[in-house]
Amino acid sequence: MSHAIMDLVTQAMSSPWLYAALFALALLDGFFPVVPAETSVITAAVFAASGETNLGLVILVAALGAFAGDHVSYLIGNKAAGRLRERKAFVWARRALAERGGLVLVVARYIPGGRTATTLTMGAVRHPLRSFTFFDAIAASSWAVYSGLIGFFGGMAFENDPVKGLLLGLGIALSVTGVVELVRWARKRRAIQPSPERLPADTSV
Repeated sequence: MSHAIMDLVTQAMSSPWLYAALFALALLDGFFPVVPAETSVITAAVFAASGETNLGLVILVAALGAFAGDHVSYLIGNKAAGRLRERKAFVWARRALAERGGLVLVVARYIPGGRTATTLTMGAVRHPLRSFTFFDAIAASSWAVYSGLIGFFGGMAFENDPVKGLLLGLGIALSVTGVVELVRWARKRRAIQPSPERLPADTSV
């Protein structure tokens, strides 16, 4: 069974339609976050270690697809501003945008669900398109390079066993995402804790 699956994956990796599929998945992931774009990029990059795919082309089409998808999400947010304003993810993204500006778009690319909430929010609050495009170019490019290199080095570590290379790449990606989420949670928790100066004075006699 596992050999049959690997044969199918290998055939897909050698297909001339691979790069079009990667572009489409990265594009859809921009506004439909259940699409496994990151997994697909990492998988294609794993096979680049053995020469089945071209790493540079994998990174390029992933970056272009993500860039285009984020702009679709921005336009959706721009058109549906009224229906988004009370959603929890929208409120979080709007607060983060107010604190960090366009830079939050780069960080949100590595947070599950955060990228879509942020791009929708930036469209809904009418964030300047020129600024959005600038920061999104950085976000999409860095995400594509990150995903591609994780897969490539995973594939190099297990050149004769692409399944292990893929598992290593996905494990690293999940670990990085987990660390980002943990840091974000810790900072939020620390921010809501009252400082000693704000604690009520002891009025007991």
